[in-house]
Amino acid sequence: MKGAHARGFTLVEVMVALMIVALGLGALMVAVTSTARTSRYLRDKTLAEWIALNHLSELRLSANKSGLTTTTQSTLSSQTSDATEVKFANRTWHYDTRYFDTSFTSMKRIVVRVYAGDAKTKGNPLAEAASFTGTAVSAAGSSNNSDWTAGQTASAPLTPGSTSSPGLQAPVRNQANPSPTPAPTNPNPPEEP
Repeated sequence: MKGAHARGFTLVEVMVALMIVALGLGALMVAVTSTARTSRYLRDKTLAEWIALNHLSELRLSANKSGLTTTTQSTLSSQTSDATEVKFANRTWHYDTRYFDTSFTSMKRIVVRVYAGDAKTKGNPLAEAASFTGTAVSAAGSSNNSDWTAGQTASAPLTPGSTSSPGLQAPVRNQANPSPTPAPTNPNPPEEP
């Protein structure tokens, strides 16, 4: 009858329960730390990508502004790399820009690599972006002047049961006006209540 009067947990049961809770909390801390580390890395990588793309845009815009004359081309031809520090998002970053020859003599391939920290900090780049510049590349924004439909012919009209997307239809050519006009995507608009 000794067991009938005993209530509560024994010391061994309490120690086992505490050990299970400690292991669970340890695993939870590892998961939270890993998530925070991954989030910080992705934030830094995103910022580095922005810096690289901003620098490439600056280079292309400055080339377009100057008209990429023969003087600018010779400057690009003689330049092989440069490095710069920048403050961005309350941090110091540095990037190096490298210029590579292409099979076109009037075009250069530009690669920008971005690192966290100042120029003295060593490590792997967080981001790398590439672009092209030169007279063989049209000026930014000039694609709006091109007729992208030239040389295309209208395909046969879509038939029911075809595998094409229902909202996409081939352009319809008007015989009086040879420029393509898009076909309506929904001939029966929904009625308003």
